[in-house]
Amino acid sequence: MRLLFLIRALDYGGAERQAVTLAKALKARKHTVAVALFYPGGPLTRTLETEQIPVFSLDKKGRWEMIGFMRRLLRLVKEYRPDLIHSYLSVANILTIVLKPLLPGVKMVWGVRASDMDLSRYHWLYTFSWRAECRLSRFADRIIVNSRAGRKFAQTHGFPETNMVVIPNGIDTDQFKPDKQAGKRQRRAWGIDGNEPLIGLVARLDPMKGHSVFLTAAGRLAEEHHAARFVCVGDGPAACRDELKTLAHELGLDDRLIWAGASSDMVAVYNALDIATSSSGFGEGFSNAIGEAMACEIPSVVTDVGDSAWIVEDRRCVVPAKDPAALCSAWRGLLSDPERRITVAWTARRRIEQHFSVRQLTVRTEQLLLTLMQ
Repeated sequence: MRLLFLIRALDYGGAERQAVTLAKALKARKHTVAVALFYPGGPLTRTLETEQIPVFSLDKKGRWEMIGFMRRLLRLVKEYRPDLIHSYLSVANILTIVLKPLLPGVKMVWGVRASDMDLSRYHWLYTFSWRAECRLSRFADRIIVNSRAGRKFAQTHGFPETNMVVIPNGIDTDQFKPDKQAGKRQRRAWGIDGNEPLIGLVARLDPMKGHSVFLTAAGRLAEEHHAARFVCVGDGPAACRDELKTLAHELGLDDRLIWAGASSDMVAVYNALDIATSSSGFGEGFSNAIGEAMACEIPSVVTDVGDSAWIVEDRRCVVPAKDPAALCSAWRGLLSDPERRITVAWTARRRIEQHFSVRQLTVRTEQLLLTLMQ
């Protein structure tokens, strides 16, 4: 099978990491794999180059450069001659349908990653892309959705039910695993004492990720648990970051909260935490951050958004969305019961190994693509 992945860029992000993970795994299974990017660079590019997976940049010159960009994309596809193009996210998905009449015989497989999006919080172009994606979805040869919640949401917006397949994300448990020494190094780098409980949110700065809920819950816990510390790992627009820092200041978290930015060593980040959190209020499909933290045997508390409750399974670790009091209460329950925290941590890794491994992602995707070719 000759496969071309199509994605905007290879920055640190859930969709991007999953594309890299799947590309590596399919190459290991003797398929020919390459990745096409709208924009060059990105820290994950090095991972593919190390695995000798070709990465082609289409050198898009900004949001509105389309004609030259499309010509370069068409030229690349004709030269590479893939059997299938597997796109990730709305704009890439739409482009495969634009190309389809010009590439007879090439199968177009979409990757859909989100659920229950609140479009009012995003730029009008995002809304336009989503509506176009809904209208064009019937032309895709197959649509892979990474969550059951995402499939339900897409179906209610016109995606063809019979053409969608749910394949959950795969977590690399060889990479993401308990590593106390790495965790200690990261805590020292952050200035965290070994006895201070550390609660973390790993997510880009985006309205859907619920940072304000996380911060409000942190403010509540900080008032009663004076040793507790908090960390936000991830980057985003400067305006969003400034707004959140203002809220943290108003909540009295200045000396209790670390803004860590993006990190290239996520294994160390997860192992530094005592509790991982997903505070998303909408839009979450499958949370890579929670799956990776669980693989590192870190107890995780999540809001009941997307498939997060299904991933963690333990309902005591699931709280309603947009409810800082409930989130704080769940943290409090874990911090006050060390034995339960150990049990939750051990169970978490077993669940990822059994249900959300890279092998399961790879085999399910491979079977779908090979069947589609036949």
